[in-house]
Amino acid sequence: MPTIFIAGDSTAARKGGGEWPMAGWGEFLAQHVAPGVHVENRAINGRSTRSFLAEGRLADIEQDFHSGDLLLIQFGHNDQKIEDPLRYTDPQTEYRHNLRSFIDSARNLGGYPVLLTSVSRRRFTPEGEPDPEAVGLYPQAAREVAGATGTPLLDIFAASQQLFRRLGAGDSAQLFMHLPPGSRPNYPDGVTDDTHFSQFGAQQIAALVAEALKQTGTWQELFPGNTI
Repeated sequence: MPTIFIAGDSTAARKGGGEWPMAGWGEFLAQHVAPGVHVENRAINGRSTRSFLAEGRLADIEQDFHSGDLLLIQFGHNDQKIEDPLRYTDPQTEYRHNLRSFIDSARNLGGYPVLLTSVSRRRFTPEGEPDPEAVGLYPQAAREVAGATGTPLLDIFAASQQLFRRLGAGDSAQLFMHLPPGSRPNYPDGVTDDTHFSQFGAQQIAALVAEALKQTGTWQELFPGNTI
């Protein structure tokens, strides 16, 4: 059975105990896979495609990656940070080039790259709709790279926005880190964070990822039963 590797940022990454109840969706993907399928979550807080590559983290994945394995690739949030030259990438140029580097890496090793659009931030328009620009131009860039390279695409930006729409502007807050002051000793002042997930939110996004993988028709056997 293959290993599913995750290359990404804090929306997918495993969190330390001091960050609880914050979670990344990659922590819960293993709940959906068939026996014998291993999930190797290599997503890291705060990374963009640029910094992930520059730190040699893709090279580290390559050391453990085998023919037939999957590489899930999800970035965009930190690539947006134009104020940080170590992380920022232009969505029309460098971001696309970097995504192709991940794709080529998996294919060169006999595996299967899978592009994910950035999971959406919780941001609503004045009309009460999820903001289509919540992660800027990066989701569309990923769609276009997937099309140009023939890479399977999981449109998690669209799927997460559908989830937010279904829950509404109020109830969707439960997916994210919204804590009042004094409710957790590690967040004494409380927190209102519409990018990083609560345990519940990470579980919901993991289910969306598993269902999207199943719906490709290629890896149905890896995800038995209902995912959502």
